Amino acid sequence: MDQISRRHLLRSGLGAGALAFLAGCGGAGTSRRPGIRVTPRASDASDWEFVSQKPDWLENGTVSAPPPSVMKGVVPRSSWTRATPKLWDTNPMGRVSRITVHHDGMTPFMSTSSSSAAQRLESIRNAHVSGNGWADIGYHYVVDPAGRVWEARSTTLQGAHVKDNNEGNIGVMVMGNYEQQVPTSAASKSLDDFVASLMRRYQVGVSRVFTHREIRPTACPGVNLQRVMESTRSRGGALARA
Repeated sequence: MDQISRRHLLRSGLGAGALAFLAGCGGAGTSRRPGIRVTPRASDASDWEFVSQKPDWLENGTVSAPPPSVMKGVVPRSSWTRATPKLWDTNPMGRVSRITVHHDGMTPFMSTSSSSAAQRLESIRNAHVSGNGWADIGYHYVVDPAGRVWEARSTTLQGAHVKDNNEGNIGVMVMGNYEQQVPTSAASKSLDDFVASLMRRYQVGVSRVFTHREIRPTACPGVNLQRVMESTRSRGGALARA
């Protein structure tokens, strides 16, 4: 099953780009992708409205594409890739009990262009699949600098974002390298609003919202995003009030 392995990524030949700046998360690569047009807009907590989901798509040995995004306001996976996960090489998520925040740890990324964000997402997915041999991109959701939230791996499946700690753990990644840059105000607000919605949906308390470095030895999510997460989870912070 897919798990994070920095050593494997180095052996794959993608190490120089993927592990730049002590990333600890993500990788780099290229792949064809569909053209997209996504209108940027500010997020609001009311955007993250859960819609119905049928959880039986993997039952009875049936292998098919995952269901569409389960949250209104999230840019669907079909907007940035045509690829489907290797379902035979995955585990079911199980009961969600925690949420972990990451950065991609690649070069700094400040673009508010939806096409640039889609291209970066596809490059990460390609590195995770072709370079690491994983079933799919490791994260479940991704926040870009414009504040858009993108659907990545289906939440019906365990991710590949914290080695040996993926069961019941939703991975949310913020695009960029937060050792080198600071989160935009739009990204920070969307991250707060979106993670708060996940907390309510899955009944996950703030004490179960982590950053990658709080679970495993890594620089992820970068010192600047780590500070943001510490502030929002502290008394009076947005996630502390969620």
